[in-house]
Amino acid sequence: MLDGGDCCTAVEADPHQPLILERAEKEPEKKWHTVVSDRVKKHCSCSPEKAKSKILSFVPILQWLPHYKLKDWILGDIMSGLIVGILLVPQSIAYSLLASQDPIYGLYTSFFSSIIYAILGSSRHISVGIFGVLCLLVGQVVDRELALAGYLPESSFVSNNSDALLAGQGNSSNVKCDRSCYAITVGATVTFTAGIYQVLMGLLQVGFVSVYLSDSLLSGFATGASLTILTSQIKYLLGLKIPRPQGWFTLFKTWYSLFTNIAKTNICDLITSLVCLAVLIPAKELNDRFKSKLKAPIPFELFVVIIATLASHFGHFNSEYGSGVAGDIPTGFLPPQLPTWTLIPNVAVDAFSIAIVGFAITVSLSEMFAKKHGYTVDANQEMYAIGFCNILPSFFRCFTTSAALTKTLVKESTGCQTQMSGLVTAVILLLVLLVIAPLFYSLQKCVLAVIIVVNLRGALRKFRDVPRMWRVNKIDASIWLITMATSALVNTELGLLVGVLVSAFFVLGRTQQAQVLELGRAASREHYENVSSYHGLQTHFGVAVFRYGAPIYYANQSLFKKSLYKCANLKPVKEKAQHFKFEKNKNQEDTEEIPKGMSEDKQNKESEASSSVILMLDEKSSRNVRSLVIDCSGILFLDTAGVNALKEVRKDYRELAVEVVLAQCNTSVLDSLERGGYFDSRKDGEVGKNNMIFYTIADAVSYVQNLNVPNGDCDNKS
Repeated sequence: MLDGGDCCTAVEADPHQPLILERAEKEPEKKWHTVVSDRVKKHCSCSPEKAKSKILSFVPILQWLPHYKLKDWILGDIMSGLIVGILLVPQSIAYSLLASQDPIYGLYTSFFSSIIYAILGSSRHISVGIFGVLCLLVGQVVDRELALAGYLPESSFVSNNSDALLAGQGNSSNVKCDRSCYAITVGATVTFTAGIYQVLMGLLQVGFVSVYLSDSLLSGFATGASLTILTSQIKYLLGLKIPRPQGWFTLFKTWYSLFTNIAKTNICDLITSLVCLAVLIPAKELNDRFKSKLKAPIPFELFVVIIATLASHFGHFNSEYGSGVAGDIPTGFLPPQLPTWTLIPNVAVDAFSIAIVGFAITVSLSEMFAKKHGYTVDANQEMYAIGFCNILPSFFRCFTTSAALTKTLVKESTGCQTQMSGLVTAVILLLVLLVIAPLFYSLQKCVLAVIIVVNLRGALRKFRDVPRMWRVNKIDASIWLITMATSALVNTELGLLVGVLVSAFFVLGRTQQAQVLELGRAASREHYENVSSYHGLQTHFGVAVFRYGAPIYYANQSLFKKSLYKCANLKPVKEKAQHFKFEKNKNQEDTEEIPKGMSEDKQNKESEASSSVILMLDEKSSRNVRSLVIDCSGILFLDTAGVNALKEVRKDYRELAVEVVLAQCNTSVLDSLERGGYFDSRKDGEVGKNNMIFYTIADAVSYVQNLNVPNGDCDNKS
């Protein structure tokens, strides 16, 4: 309370009076058409300042490029862009194999994505390009569509007109589309569709969905997909020409095919694979161990590719030993072409899962590095950026891209300051595309497979962290294991869906497992905690205080009531049934005639015994509890079922002459109680709304103790 006048002096509150707070007036709810109209005006109105702001936010390079610190940043950006570009050359060629594409298309993909993200991306550090998991998903779709179109595995051309498409649709030339042409047509169509999904999600401002994909879910999914990638590359390490299996349980199908064809192993490919593994694995370990001392990682992959290409060329591995090689890699760029519209219905579902994975990986990495370096990124802008990194390159025969952790770490550790380094990377790739690409003709496919396998080390090392994850948090570890197992053993896309569902199940399960806890008061101050967790807490005579640490809604309202009745050791239905039974027996005894010959002393003894039984039952069942205080501080929200559950609890206990009051409700719970008629259900003449809600447990306990004390005695007993 405040005095009037020029100076406002606070009046000392009466310590015996409960805390009373006056709710602020709520803004009147707007009608739906008013809300829609306001939003349309907000987003569709245009002014020069707003237009400039929208353009700058949509094209972030226009914000940071005019303020680029040339002397401070250019050296780090050039160094990081150069190193990442050198690493991307062999990896782009290798991951094309995983996506069932020719090597040139991997170089196209890395080139265009580096330029577009540098223009539209809001992160300064992440490297966008080819990512193994997405290549696997794209490759699965491509192989499926090739099989449906009638293309034979590993064939280079199909002569059947019904199985061929016209190359360069829209052109007048009737050049038939071979297997490679149709593969990139499918890949580009998937990429275009995934990009459309991502841009639409950006327009709908659903960037927040990334928070629902936990680190354990994404890590488990990536690890499971890595096992599938590893299995898919074994055939190249052995030089086997077997088709990629489709459908579920591809891991088992692939290993079965490998074992049944093991006798056809190409010895030249096997020896080359073992030599390259023996070189690259220790070399990668050296890079990791001495990365703090090295200014830039040594590009061992590029050295291996160069040496292996020279050995294959001069040793005639392809012609003499039948070793599979990369083949013709043309220079320059092909003319742009539209996606095949008739393929979109076939790949729409696959493209959606690819879009979600690409977006989730990109946003999680961009937020991680932004937090590390002290700046912010816009999740919706990242959605736009990665969406256009897929839409625009799809016209130039590229496949799906996203951020990649390994290359991002290299980029950061070599001095990257801005996305100028991405433009430097694009220059390196452009040089390869225009001049150097044909020199990789003799590069063996088994060498590319070795590069892919060696780069899976980080994901596969996650298995070593499982015991630690289990000790830290069993739920997160379970999500990781289930997502990983489903992705690897059943189906890659299904693994992501199962991971999301399992995560949601565990969140709901936690609300199902919440228990009502009895609270006690600390001896030195007015603070209440769980009596089973701390020593020295005091309970109040005749008053029980309980806390429920979860929202009360339709799925757990019955569990809440059951837990409360069990914790209070006062079950209303059972108590009413027992009281009704004894009352019935007592009435029968009163109406029966006293048998002749029974002495007065015997009658008195039987009456006393009956009364003592009733008294003992009453004392046992009620525990002398005449009031319940429910601490609602842990109840985040109530739905209609939750409000009805609290009404039923109050009604059931009132019939046993036990008063129930609520304490420490947040405003959301108070609003739900008010809308649900919790306060209106009080009988006339009883305490009204203002005295039924207490802002502290101490006020609630004091109130119910006064109700229980006869003759108006206000002394509180602990």
